Amino acid sequence: MQSENEESQKLKALVREKYSEIAVRSEKGEAAGCCGPAGCCEPATGEQAGDGISFDIMAESYEGLEGYQPDADLSLGCGIPIEFAGLKPGQHVLDLGSGAGNDIFVARSVVGETGRLTGLDFSEAMTRKARANAEKMGYGNVEFITGDIEEMPLESGRFDVVLSNCVLNLVPDKKTAFAGIFRVLKSGGHFSISDIVLEGTIPEPIRKAAEAYVGCVSGAMQKEEYLDIVRASGFSDVTVRKEREIIIPQDWLVRLLGEEQSKILEENHFRVLSITLNGKKS
Repeated sequence: MQSENEESQKLKALVREKYSEIAVRSEKGEAAGCCGPAGCCEPATGEQAGDGISFDIMAESYEGLEGYQPDADLSLGCGIPIEFAGLKPGQHVLDLGSGAGNDIFVARSVVGETGRLTGLDFSEAMTRKARANAEKMGYGNVEFITGDIEEMPLESGRFDVVLSNCVLNLVPDKKTAFAGIFRVLKSGGHFSISDIVLEGTIPEPIRKAAEAYVGCVSGAMQKEEYLDIVRASGFSDVTVRKEREIIIPQDWLVRLLGEEQSKILEENHFRVLSITLNGKKS
């Protein structure tokens, strides 16, 4: 039986591997979102593969936003945290799980040349891609570094705003992650985070089946438990600004689980949610 630490390390290794694969595939011009066969989760097999189901169900469109760069958008998010970030010119912004730089580049359009932006990602391949994108666009006030969100290689009290988009649910130790966010924020700073949470109780086998479809819910926890961790980390004014249900197609659930077990989801009011929340370091 694996220890909790061994399980955490295994999950981290899987996340690093899959996101690195996404970065490499994107360099080859191959699309790969977070969910589904080409995404950050285990490849679909058997009837799950090529069955006509759309796996791109979590990402929201950034098209039309100022600063948007298509080459940096790998459809890995589940929201648009910048919508509620309250960014201002001159601020120093940190994006956790920065990927190819999508949120960083949109944020730069607001903080401007006088601002500074730092992206932290677990995958060296992603960091390289983000740096290449920044260099291509001539952005001198943007940096991308490789590191672990649970052990951020960043000094305390450095940032005005912390962003993150569909990443913290993949971090095994969320208490440590939010404690780190609190640490690196300046006094009076705040975060805007989009993430995946769950509502309703569900038997573990059926939960795992749901995760097989909405792959990036791996590591997601109950909404209220998640919010309790955020508040316990020291943040005030913790507010859910946006909530959206991720719909798991009923026909897929029936095909995978059968009629009887698929009904358990509905009876237990089980939902997979994308939420965007804010919190402040007083």
